[in-house]
Amino acid sequence: MANFAGDDIDAVIMGGITFKGGPKREKRPEPEKVKTKAKKKQYITGAHGSGAAKKKADIRARRANRHKK
Repeated sequence: MANFAGDDIDAVIMGGITFKGGPKREKRPEPEKVKTKAKKKQYITGAHGSGAAKKKADIRARRANRHKK
C-alpha cells in the first residue's frame, strides 16, 4: 500500500485528477475522392443525351410511380 501524505490527498480532493492522453498516432491519409457526374441532375434525368442515362431515368421514373394511385 502506498504511503501518501495528507496534503496530496487534500489536493486531489480539492483540485481533481487530470489524466493526459497518450502519444498521438499519425492520422492515415484519406484516399483521394473520385469525382463523378453520376449524381448530377442532368445525368439522373437523362437530359444530357446519353442513351444509357435516358434508360436509367426511365427506370427511375417507373420505380417512383410504381405504388402511386
